[in-house]
Amino acid sequence: MSIGNGMGSDGMTVRSPSSKASSNQRDMEDIELGSGRRLLKAKDSNIVELAPLAGGKGDSSKLVSSPRGPMSPSDKDSGSAMKSLIASTMYSGCSVGMVLVNKSLASSYNHLLEGDLNILLVVFQAVAAVICVEFSKYMGWVEYPQFNFRTAQLWSPVNILFCGMLFTGMASLEHNSVPMVTVFKNITNIMTTIGDCILYGASVEILVIAAFGIMLAGAVMAARNDADVTQTGLFWMLANCVCTSGYVLYLKYATKSVKLSKFGMVFYNNVLCSVFLFPVTLINGEFSTFLQTKALHTVDYAVKNAFAGFVGFFLNFASLNCVAQTGPTTYAMIGSLNKIPIAIFGYVIFDNAISEETWTFISISLLGGILYTIAKLREGKKKSGK
Repeated sequence: MSIGNGMGSDGMTVRSPSSKASSNQRDMEDIELGSGRRLLKAKDSNIVELAPLAGGKGDSSKLVSSPRGPMSPSDKDSGSAMKSLIASTMYSGCSVGMVLVNKSLASSYNHLLEGDLNILLVVFQAVAAVICVEFSKYMGWVEYPQFNFRTAQLWSPVNILFCGMLFTGMASLEHNSVPMVTVFKNITNIMTTIGDCILYGASVEILVIAAFGIMLAGAVMAARNDADVTQTGLFWMLANCVCTSGYVLYLKYATKSVKLSKFGMVFYNNVLCSVFLFPVTLINGEFSTFLQTKALHTVDYAVKNAFAGFVGFFLNFASLNCVAQTGPTTYAMIGSLNKIPIAIFGYVIFDNAISEETWTFISISLLGGILYTIAKLREGKKKSGK
């Protein structure tokens, strides 16, 4: 409790008027407030004595305890665990939703095209996300500074690695089967975990290693009947591993070093994504294909892309928040486990068949996810016990 900001450092005494002091004295007692301050309280009341002010200067912002006592380490750990759980759930939900929205776009319009518009769709959705975050700023819901070239330079490695991840991922799918790409995606998770340990000093329990090993084994089993790899395909898959791992690891560094709110990061992320990728759509012909395909110039197509950008806006925030709250290793694990609900929703919504190999991968991935969860719970208990 503080009594004003203009109170002198030598303290003050708050007492009842002198005319009533004699009659109330036996029913009142003093409470010390910091350096020499005292406050009368009724005896046997529920008010609890406050701790002295830090430094003894009468600064109410430096109270080291509250009427209910200081927060225990277990309370802090519980709060941190809850934040991590919320961040992970948000990222998983937004990621799965984004894949399903894009799949809906592809299934509705790809038959009208010769080729695809994968990169142009990313540009459309980035522009929509910029509009969303700018509208939120205009309404006063969020706050971040105006565009600054220096800040854009600091953030640009994130987008460069993202573009590299995008291009190498497409090239990997072009030269390799989906099961083999999945195998290397699990290798990427292991690379990310190693990088997290080396660069950020993260500790890894044996159960975490076992979880990643089990998921990698499941991916290999699922790909056992389709394991042909060419030198070109191997090059693009390894390049994708490096870009993906580098993107996740640098994202953690950027969220700590660049002084921006999460929504400011969303703004720069999507602005730079649009700047880097739009010239590519001019070079590879996607933009001209879009202009020449009149069947795409509909309100329905525009609304679906706008909705995808809206989901992308939340996905950007959820990704940044997840990396900041949990770290690159957990972020990578969630990305792998997301394949399970995507496969199930794909079967339910789009009637995509799930092969025996896919069911094998889903089952083993679930086991790996359970082991990872147990490892994180054990880690939390160890921290609470310290």
